[in-house]
Amino acid sequence: MDDRDPRPLAVILSGATGWAGSALARGIARQADMRLVGAVGQRSAGQSLGAVLGNAQLTCPISATATDALAGTPACDVYVEYAKPKDMAVVKSNVLAALAAGAHVVVASSGLSDADYADIDTAARAAHRGVLACGNFALTAVLLQRFAEMAARHVPNFEIIDYAKDSKPDAPSGTGRELAQRLGNVRQPAVGVPLDQVNGPPGVRGATVNGVQVHALRVPGFVIGIEAVFGMPDQRLHIRHEAGAGAEPYVDGALLAIRKVHTRVGVVRGLDQVMDW
Repeated sequence: MDDRDPRPLAVILSGATGWAGSALARGIARQADMRLVGAVGQRSAGQSLGAVLGNAQLTCPISATATDALAGTPACDVYVEYAKPKDMAVVKSNVLAALAAGAHVVVASSGLSDADYADIDTAARAAHRGVLACGNFALTAVLLQRFAEMAARHVPNFEIIDYAKDSKPDAPSGTGRELAQRLGNVRQPAVGVPLDQVNGPPGVRGATVNGVQVHALRVPGFVIGIEAVFGMPDQRLHIRHEAGAGAEPYVDGALLAIRKVHTRVGVVRGLDQVMDW
């Protein structure tokens, strides 16, 4: 598969009946250069995705597991992991199974650890396939990541506030974890008072992710948001992304990821890594 291949990309989508996955499935149906050949959704397994979502263009079957979907599809170019299982070992297993089947992989599910991605990277390189892991597909969130990296090169003090609804189980979110990873790779932030010298209960200064302090706020009223706060004497910079209740803002970014994942080998973290700047 390359940019000259006239075939539509054959895509399997895990989580195709979920909040964000269903919006992406409908988005794929509108594209001329890709087609959905398989879907994964345990509760709706055995049915047609089009029947479940009310879209006659989506004719692929829904399988109970990623393994079943991959086995039932002669050729899958890109496997998209958009499910939200409680057990992240399932997500990792799905990604590894897709790589073994010869597919490139887009990961939207949050919660995989750096160690998980190290294992996935090894498998992807052995298979000569790309894995594009995106904590957030919203283009405003992607821009925040890029702008925050630019700011971190010039401002030594910064921290992250991770906003989400009270029912979100993972903290920080995939977006927050990815941002902390990237900012910490730019530089390790300065800290006024060393964490082991803080007067207060353990954890009051947040969690340390790749050397960066992350504060996870979980209250009703938020969907997901992320804020990078940079400070210097007598000046402060806030870069913030807020998501609304709809899933459509994530579709364009996910479609871009599907189109671009084959241009990389191994794990790539962040949608901006495959965007034109």
